[in-house]
Amino acid sequence: HVQLVESGGGSVQVGGSLRLSCAVSGGPISGKCMAWFRQAPGKEREGVATTDKDGTTNYADSMKGRFTISRDNAKTTLFLRMNSLKTEDTAMYYCTQAVGLGPFAYWGQGTQVTVS
Repeated sequence: HVQLVESGGGSVQVGGSLRLSCAVSGGPISGKCMAWFRQAPGKEREGVATTDKDGTTNYADSMKGRFTISRDNAKTTLFLRMNSLKTEDTAMYYCTQAVGLGPFAYWGQGTQVTVS
């Protein structure tokens, strides 16, 4: 049974940085497509960044150059380094894992990021 647990969120000032972690248990993350999503109050969930099974990364336009997604396959942990944070980055951040070439099927409970 795959479980994802995010951590590292918190309150930070504009321009600050945070590193989010997502600990995965119940299976490997190597060879898996992983991603970070976020959802702000009153808004739809949006994709932040993905890392494919071959290590290719992709970012939403507003995160390019500021956020970095990475993974430690040995420790089955996904990371999101966020720099130059803006108030509009305030949201609940979720990590997720895809099943094969299918949709993102496993989700964590989220970690709150507040930028003020």
